[in-house]
Amino acid sequence: MELDRTEPGDVPPLIVAAPEGETHGAGRRELKAVLRLATPVVLVQIGQLLFGVVDTMMLGRVSKEALAAGALGHAISFGILAVPMGLLMALDPLVAQAHGAGDRDRAARHVARGLVAALYLSLPACLLIGGVGPYLGLLRQQPELVPLASQYLLALVPGVPAFLLFLTLRQTLQAMSIVRPAMIAVVVANTINVFANYLLIFGGLGLPPLGVLGSALATSLSRWTMFLVLALATGSLLGGAWRRHLRGSWRLAAQRDLLRIGLPISVHQSLEFWLFTTVGLLMGALGAAEFAGHQIALNLAALSFMVPLGIAGAAATRVGNAVGRLDASAAKRAATVCLLLGGAVMVVSAAAFYLLPRQLARLFTPDTEVLAMAAMLIPVAAAFQIADGTQVVGAGILRGVADTRFAAICALVGFWGIGLPTGILLAFPFRLGPAGLWWGLTAGLAVTAALLVLRIRRRLQRPVAELLAEKAPLVDNPSLAPHGGAPEEETPWATR
Repeated sequence: MELDRTEPGDVPPLIVAAPEGETHGAGRRELKAVLRLATPVVLVQIGQLLFGVVDTMMLGRVSKEALAAGALGHAISFGILAVPMGLLMALDPLVAQAHGAGDRDRAARHVARGLVAALYLSLPACLLIGGVGPYLGLLRQQPELVPLASQYLLALVPGVPAFLLFLTLRQTLQAMSIVRPAMIAVVVANTINVFANYLLIFGGLGLPPLGVLGSALATSLSRWTMFLVLALATGSLLGGAWRRHLRGSWRLAAQRDLLRIGLPISVHQSLEFWLFTTVGLLMGALGAAEFAGHQIALNLAALSFMVPLGIAGAAATRVGNAVGRLDASAAKRAATVCLLLGGAVMVVSAAAFYLLPRQLARLFTPDTEVLAMAAMLIPVAAAFQIADGTQVVGAGILRGVADTRFAAICALVGFWGIGLPTGILLAFPFRLGPAGLWWGLTAGLAVTAALLVLRIRRRLQRPVAELLAEKAPLVDNPSLAPHGGAPEEETPWATR
């Protein structure tokens, strides 16, 4: 493909003329590359979600109170963890662009800073998760759920550092298109989680039945398993390049880039998590059956959401690598392919939700009251599947170019300015109950998705060097010629 001719000092155009056949061929190659990267990422995301799904399915066989209490504790803990998770996801553009530019030392420096940040962030997260339980009664939750949810939250605390350290290593490897080790770690940890849940919830091999408490202890054990397995694999893949940067990483000034890019991601993630958590709390105020049915529908929606979430991770990597190489046309091509792919898979899941609500609900509970509630909500969840997939992939694309503030603003407007007020209005004054809250979620997600797509279109019509000029700390050598970094299909630190 031949670039348009420019004078010295001109910025290379983002859209480069190319023969039609070559453009189509590049699109097919991009789709294959995205699928090759996204498939293991999706499996990792689904594997992480399965921890909560297994908890829900097993606790649903104890009692609806146990199911609701475990779900409440899980929702609260992830609402708290959304802040450190968002900060650590700044490693997506930081490492991806360094990798794309072929700058191994800069990538290693970001790895070291991410590991230190994970340890810093573990302390406040542990304090909040362990200490919030006694105050759940202030949120108008059912009195019988509060002590059980408090036990669950306290038993999650030991696994928090392992979870954040795992996330750091996973984001680093993913940004370098190395995804197999995380997939293996999640498979091993899920196997441990299934057996540990069964033994600790119901008792066995001399262990007493612990119910909700046992479920949380199994989750903590599984998170340490997941981190240790990935750490063993990462040591051989990344080598020791990052170790020499550890000493300087403890200074708060060294965390500047992580904070600058990660804080908006953290705000976006927190707004989204707390939207669903707030809706869950409103469901809990309606009753245990309503909350349990909501949680089943949410588990199913979250399971299908893992596919576009994995595509979003691939989008951040592919777009970030292309920006690091100053390959503008590749960045736009990756964004287009990922958006279309994310929308397509959510059409399929939406159809399954609409056609098979009762069959899907029966996978989680035999309780007829909870089953009826879940079967009513699952078809509503089908309505927001496409918007949900589009907004998360859109956020991943913008993360690849380190444009994270706009996504946070979109989340504030769409989720909290439109979604939650609409849901409350429909649920209570209009007396639609739980379904009204879900229709509110749909409205908020649709607005957020539309705003993000418009932003992507505007951003990717601009010269790629202009993007880099705005994000100067990410690129140590902005004068790099196009394709001057690592080749598109090369992993310089290790083989995949």
